[in-house]
Amino acid sequence: TKSYILMTVSRIRMNRIIKEAILLTVGSFLFAFGVTAFSLPNELSEGGVIGLTIIAYYLFGWSTGIVNFVLNAVLLVVGYKFFGRKTMIYTIVVIVLSSVFLSWTEGIVTTPHNDTLLAAIYSGVFVGIGLGMIFRAGGTSGGSAILAQLGHQMLGWSVGKGMLLIDFLVIAGGYFVIGAEKSMYTLLAVFIGARVIDFVIEGLNRRTAVTIISDNQKEIRQEIMQKMATGVTILDGRGGYTDNRKEILYVVINKPEVVRLKSVVGAVDPNAFVVIHDVRDVLGSGFEK
Repeated sequence: TKSYILMTVSRIRMNRIIKEAILLTVGSFLFAFGVTAFSLPNELSEGGVIGLTIIAYYLFGWSTGIVNFVLNAVLLVVGYKFFGRKTMIYTIVVIVLSSVFLSWTEGIVTTPHNDTLLAAIYSGVFVGIGLGMIFRAGGTSGGSAILAQLGHQMLGWSVGKGMLLIDFLVIAGGYFVIGAEKSMYTLLAVFIGARVIDFVIEGLNRRTAVTIISDNQKEIRQEIMQKMATGVTILDGRGGYTDNRKEILYVVINKPEVVRLKSVVGAVDPNAFVVIHDVRDVLGSGFEK
């Protein structure tokens, strides 16, 4: 009935909100812990607004929680129009939580670790996991994303290029505060963090898309479906030189299945034209919902 459907939809929505709230909270804590437990004791920095926060801590001894909150709040006021309602709310929540956790955990570790390399690795891992959970829940870390959007609107830069440039400028500025060696460790931590973010968002189940063009597409399609137990999509195509129409096969599989697929196709048509490319996410029937 209608009331039952509404209750079911409401329950699903509430469960999703609870799950996202947990991700935002835990992610904000891990992000703050990675900074205060590994970056600060070893005089490492970060990119973006948190990097400016850390530099202010080194130079003036200012509270990381307060500086992080003030900088992000100012930028959020300037760039609020670039976010949707949900993202805006979640970003405010992340800014508040991360600032609180930075204040709570500041000073949790006061002596440098024996191995700065390991400290940089752990910093990247914790910060990456934290930010990955935040992004997965639909939030952002604030500052850098806003500045990148401003660069996109005013200068025509891509958002990715803008964030990369901001991180580079902050890390380069930190060179004059923490020195060359610690700046290189910081670059390593930021690189590891970026890879961990991708891992958290995309998960272990990375997919690969394969496009197959062959005169024996029917036999190849049957072999793939029988031997690999996977679906195949048929697309209509036309040769640019010959103008002949051909059916193109499109398959999405797990990475470990690529070698087997190439073997199946090669056994039917060694001259088949095969294009293999990674896909970032797959949604729908048979995949993630």
